[in-house]
Parts: sequence; C-alpha cells; structure tokens
Amino acid sequence: MHEDEGHRGRARYTLASKEHGHAWGLCAEVEGLFGEAPQGAYELFGWVPQADVRGWVGDRVWLVPDDETLDPWLLEDAESVGRPLGTDSLVLTGLDDYEGPPEGHRGRVRVHDGHRWLGSCREFGRVLPSVRSAPPLVLRGLAPGDQLRAALVKGTRRALDLEQAALEIRDDRGTPLTERPLRARVSAWRPSSCGTDRIDLELDGDFTPVPPYARPIWERWFAGPPDTRGSWAGLDTRHRGAWLDLVRERTCQRTHRDRPAGHAYELDGRHVTDRPGLYLALGEAVNGPGGYFGGCVAAVDDCLRGAFGYTAPATLLWREAATAREHLSQALTPDGRSYDLFGVVLDVLAQGGMDVTLA
Repeated sequence: MHEDEGHRGRARYTLASKEHGHAWGLCAEVEGLFGEAPQGAYELFGWVPQADVRGWVGDRVWLVPDDETLDPWLLEDAESVGRPLGTDSLVLTGLDDYEGPPEGHRGRVRVHDGHRWLGSCREFGRVLPSVRSAPPLVLRGLAPGDQLRAALVKGTRRALDLEQAALEIRDDRGTPLTERPLRARVSAWRPSSCGTDRIDLELDGDFTPVPPYARPIWERWFAGPPDTRGSWAGLDTRHRGAWLDLVRERTCQRTHRDRPAGHAYELDGRHVTDRPGLYLALGEAVNGPGGYFGGCVAAVDDCLRGAFGYTAPATLLWREAATAREHLSQALTPDGRSYDLFGVVLDVLAQGGMDVTLA
C-alpha cells in the first residue's frame, strides 16, 4: 500500500522549484516519504553504565570528551543496539552532526541525554554506515506543470536536474502543513494508472525521509490540526518530539495575528514531564490547540518579540507547575553542566513581558 492510498485525487503534494518559484507538478500520492535515513554509529568500548540504556535513548544525546579543549559531539534520535556478545562495549546509532571527534582520537567519553548521565567509556570508535542507495521518491499520479513537460520532452541530464526543490505538503483540508527540501533529478517516468495526462515520476537525489515512528503523528495531522488541547499528552517523549516538529513546521507555513497587550493566558501543566511537553503546552497556552510558541529556549525568546500571537505585557497562569518543576529542574548543557530548565524558561518569559503565576 502506498503512503496515501485512499486519498487518490487530492493534490496533497506539490513538487515546487525553490529557485524559480514555479510548481513542477501536483499529486495525491508519494511513495518513499517515510523511511530510514542513513545513520552513523559509535561503538563505546569499556562501557560503564549509569542508567539503563536500551532501545531509543534520546532525541539529542551528547558525547562529552574528558579533554576539555574539545567540544561535545551530538548524536540525534539515538538508539542503543545493545552490547555485542562477549564484549564490554555499547553501540549507539543516530543522526551524526558531522562535527565529531578528531580523526584517530581515543579517550574517555561521558554520555548524557540532556537530562541524566547515561554512562562513560574508556574509548570509542565511529562505525561507518553501510553504503546503500536510498529508494527513489515516487510521485504517483502527478499532474505535470508546463516546465516539467518541457524538461521531459527535452530529456537531457541538465533538463532533468530539478536542482533545489521542495515537496510541499498540505493536509486534507488543503491547508499547508510542511515541506521537505530535496535536490532531485528525474530518473524515470511513465504513464500513471491514476488518470489521463498523469505520470508516475521517480526522483533520485538528496532527500531525508520521515522516520517510520513519526508516521502515525503525520497521519493524525493529515486529517487537520487538533481541535482540543493536549492531544499529544498520551505520547511518549519520542513521539511528542515528532508532534512538536510538525507544529513548528506548520507554523513556518502560516502567519499569526498578535493579540493586543494585556492578554491573559493559561497553561495546563499536568503533562509537562519532558522538553517536548514543555513547548507543546506553552504553544497551546498562547496559540490554542496545535499552537506553537517555541521549540527551545532561544525560540521562545524569539516568539516573545512578536509575530507569534503575543504582545507584551501579558499574564500567564501556569497550572500544575509542580510537574514541570519536578521533571525539568535538573537538566544538562551539552558539555554536561547542570542547570534548571524550568527556571530558565520562567526567566525568559519574564524578560519578554510575560507575568507568570505558578499554581
């Protein structure tokens, strides 16, 4: 089954040229939108655990070298694939930030997830991912635009290179949801069974698929934004992160009408048990169900400056604030220094003209 079987006929996707501003074509189905992205891996030799590290480890896992002249290294969406039999090592996989250790570096490294120390190792090695070609992105039932028709008729390598493009995605109501950048080249096309003058277009190039675990979140948002607050509350931290990503990306496609100064906001803090929950609850307090008001401390500071539904001064009643204080007061910076995330957010809100009352 394709990613969007059952939505045949709706132009959910637009293949757009970011350089020239035209649409290469529109379609209802895309194959290859969801899939595993190439990942890097670290083998941590002499692993000494400080926490149970199994399965998904965290959205941002930091490797902190003992050598203080070196910056920490980031592994995003990290997972533990376990301890190889007969060894004292641990293998972590994830999206590497490409700013890892110096070539040949060997030394003790401590590991944390931004909240707690996970353990340490005496040395580590970067394991190169297996070389494999990603499956093509297939746009099924594409109605090609004039520029794409001309490129297909010409058929040269240069004409079929779509260069800087984007897959613009709308929900079932036709509202912009998000977009995925890609540098694409047409590798094949054929008449489509979806209708006359439609084609199935295959694209090769740089495209980062949506991870499979996020697919249920996307399918929920395809139906339209939530109409009640806290629709994310029952999700675990990893899926809350996927929800927050879509909230942020959807906001990039929209404009907000700032409320006048003096508005009174209210935050439901019952489910603020992790970082994504903090920013989801704050976004809904300011901008309603599915609303956005920052996905990190710096982004909250930006939102307080206007254009995100807020005008200073204002008030915020933070209900059940003890939950956030319990779960977010002990956080770690990338280099492993302790800080109070809950307190930092309160300070940023106060500096932005938000008078917060904790209840």
